Amino acid sequence: MAMYKILIVEDDKVIAKSLREHLLAWDYDAECVKDLRKVIDEFAAFSPQAVLMDIGLPFYNGYFWCKKIREISKVPVIFLSSASDNMNIVMAMNMGGDDFIAKPFDFEVLTAKLQAVLRRTYSSGIKDSFIEHDGLILDMESAILVSGDNRIELTKNDYRIMELLMRNAGRVVSRDKIMERLWQSDEFIDDNTLTVNMTRLRKKLEAEGLRDVIKTKKGMGYIIE
Repeated sequence: MAMYKILIVEDDKVIAKSLREHLLAWDYDAECVKDLRKVIDEFAAFSPQAVLMDIGLPFYNGYFWCKKIREISKVPVIFLSSASDNMNIVMAMNMGGDDFIAKPFDFEVLTAKLQAVLRRTYSSGIKDSFIEHDGLILDMESAILVSGDNRIELTKNDYRIMELLMRNAGRVVSRDKIMERLWQSDEFIDDNTLTVNMTRLRKKLEAEGLRDVIKTKKGMGYIIE
């Protein structure tokens, strides 16, 4: 059974088809609007839990349709647009949008944002597949870290460190807590072993241009701010 119904309002048929196929693969029930003059009719007939809304549409733009949706529903609307200037982002939010994704977008980023919006809206405890923080995406199924076009494959320990730090973004995580997460045993682990793992992970991130992602708080632990 699909998790949620997602309506795609997009005039580019290639993008719309790709979006639908991607969402179906993630077990969402996704449909594309067929007649862009009758978005509200198709919205009402499908009764989705979220809408992916292009801004530059024929007949009426995405702002118009979002306003119409807001007259009958509080369902979350995520705007998609190649016009990612601040004015469009502000307009999208003012028109009742819940998030904004600039084209061309990464499907993993879109999925992470969609999951976050659904989780905030419905508090249903859907399974986490991604953790996102400040443009950094941790794909929890494939243990890959995504930053823009970069995809960084993580070892088991790399993944455990990133998961713990990203789940606690903005908070210092002690060395003891990280060691407990990494080795999950009562055996004594040399403190230098954690230092070696952390140094290796940082070098891996720096090689992809991600400097100072993980910061050291002396005498306290590590933090992703």
